[in-house]
Amino acid sequence: MKTKTNASKPTSPATHLPKCPTGIQGLDEITGGGLPRGRPTLVCGGAGCGKTLLAAEFLVRGAVQFGEPGVFMAFEETEKELKANVASLGFDLEGLVRRKKIALDYVHIERSEIQESGEYDLEGLFVRLNHAIDSIGAKLMVLDTMEALFAGIPNEAILRAELRRLFRWLKDKGVTAVITAERGRDQLTRHGLEEYVSDCVIVLDHRVNNQIATRHLRVVKYRGALHGTNEFPFLIGDEGVSVLPITSLGLNHKVSSGRISTGIPRLDAMLGGRGFFRGSSILLTGTPGTGKTSVAAHFAQAAGQRGERTLFFSFEESPNQIIRNMRSIGLRLEPLVQRGLLRFHAARPTLCGLEMHLATMFKEIAAFQPHVVIVDPITSLMDAGIDYETKGMVTRLIDYLKGGQVTSFFTSLTEGGHALQQSEAAMSSLMDSWLLLQDFEGNGERNRVLYVLKARGMAHSNQIREFLISDHGIDVVDAVVT
Repeated sequence: MKTKTNASKPTSPATHLPKCPTGIQGLDEITGGGLPRGRPTLVCGGAGCGKTLLAAEFLVRGAVQFGEPGVFMAFEETEKELKANVASLGFDLEGLVRRKKIALDYVHIERSEIQESGEYDLEGLFVRLNHAIDSIGAKLMVLDTMEALFAGIPNEAILRAELRRLFRWLKDKGVTAVITAERGRDQLTRHGLEEYVSDCVIVLDHRVNNQIATRHLRVVKYRGALHGTNEFPFLIGDEGVSVLPITSLGLNHKVSSGRISTGIPRLDAMLGGRGFFRGSSILLTGTPGTGKTSVAAHFAQAAGQRGERTLFFSFEESPNQIIRNMRSIGLRLEPLVQRGLLRFHAARPTLCGLEMHLATMFKEIAAFQPHVVIVDPITSLMDAGIDYETKGMVTRLIDYLKGGQVTSFFTSLTEGGHALQQSEAAMSSLMDSWLLLQDFEGNGERNRVLYVLKARGMAHSNQIREFLISDHGIDVVDAVVT
């Protein structure tokens, strides 16, 4: 008797959809390599969310970084206005036009001049597009925006037919197109059709929470390819658009077995005598007045003595105030600043949203290339966002620093009367080491104590030590138990 076996079916090798890199920081990571090559992508959103700037940057970076000429056809902004607006991002659009890397074409459409008839079509637009593409051998195309183009067609049937025809024409032409559109009330776009005929749909959003504005990007649709489906914050800065992926960072960074001193010998002794691992993340928690900034300053001075650079982000005190205050405990930070081994960046937490703070920190880190980064205190930034946003920000910052083997030191202010271990539990799970500073009052005096709650991968003391601050610096001594 013959039995049937389930033979494995032959599988063809996976074919990857050809993609066109955008060169926009973070966007290529989310989309897995860029936009679908030779297909239309829809970018929709409300007023002021950055549709035109994102489309323009896609065109400019395509021409400059990847050698692919592009055509920008605008229906709202003139060529002069577009050049001026893009120049704010540092892009020389006029120079690219002069070198025939980009072609600009402003098409003025007056609704009152459009004579609608049953024969109405976009033949004139196709002729104009075709000429612009052939004039520079364009591979990329931007149409900005759909509403201006179809504003004079009240007939819904004609409008839908012409929309389909336009998208099909772009596909047949083989150009990678970005088409911008306004957000609709109950649908992604006003006409409700563009999102269905597009191969990729990106939604931009500009919202205000607690009087702080943030922009977000989401890839709603991407035919034939996997992509990040979450909502990602993005920024428009002086170097263009920057998307900040939250969940795309993997736990694959390198680690070091090297150790670095805290600058406090007795604290090093509590950590096996050698300090923290290089490239690790450290959290120091304490109530007001326990000496968190003083410990951070010792850490910065120790890095300077090793010839290493420290970038100090302060969200409560100015650099001059920190330098002055540290003199009272015997620390001289001015020489480190003068030698380029210590740089301060101070800002109020309410100056901008979490994402802008994070982007600024990334930019400062990339420019200074520090070995140690101090954030004092990280809890000040929590007021600029809700809990999960704050944790997401800290996660991205830690992953970014670990990827570059940069040691990070965070201070955290905790209100008195709360259990310290519980109040910072969510953030501490991201940290490799966790130190706690606490006040004890008794016998008419107030004393500080310090202990190591955790230190991953290293032997550490389980004892509570008294924490002393004097004009000679910080010392950690055996606590007197009464």
